[in-house]
Amino acid sequence: MPFTAAPVLPAGTLSRSAQPVLATGDGLLLRPWRADDAPAVHAVFQDPLMHQWHIRSADSVEEVAGWIEEWRASWAAERTAQWAVADEDTDRVLGRVALRTIELGEGSAEVAYWTAPDARGRGVAVRGLAALTRWAFGEIGFHRLELMHATANEPSCRVATKTGYTLEGTKRSAALHQDGWHDMHLHARVREDSTA
Repeated sequence: MPFTAAPVLPAGTLSRSAQPVLATGDGLLLRPWRADDAPAVHAVFQDPLMHQWHIRSADSVEEVAGWIEEWRASWAAERTAQWAVADEDTDRVLGRVALRTIELGEGSAEVAYWTAPDARGRGVAVRGLAALTRWAFGEIGFHRLELMHATANEPSCRVATKTGYTLEGTKRSAALHQDGWHDMHLHARVREDSTA
């Protein structure tokens, strides 16, 4: 059965080239994950705050190495796109930004991010997400990017607001965390927001 509209982004839009390194312009780089990042990611996932807002835990560096293999492979499959947010001078991992639930035909994806405990309060998530958003709209041509966070996660809401993601509503009882079901804020940006 034919579709009534052409895909926003054709298959191969991401996978036809290597995953890029993106500069924030102010001292951070978004770069593909490497196997030697596993100890840093494992350390981040030992932080109790990560357990509060993320459904995954990391029991070993080896387990995280498997995640990184999946993250790297997902670029070619065009399912997700994951970047380490690293200090431009030292290459130290400060956080992560990602496009999840990529739907090329609809030109949409969900953005996600986290910041290492010792890098919080320095604008890492805001700067990383802003660079990812510019690239996704300006260079790739996505139409819509969504962002969800627990309504109780006020720092994440501030990141969304500072990067221009409009609050569109609340999804009731939409995510299960270790302490039970959480209502989730849904924020979004569309490509026209970036050109207005």
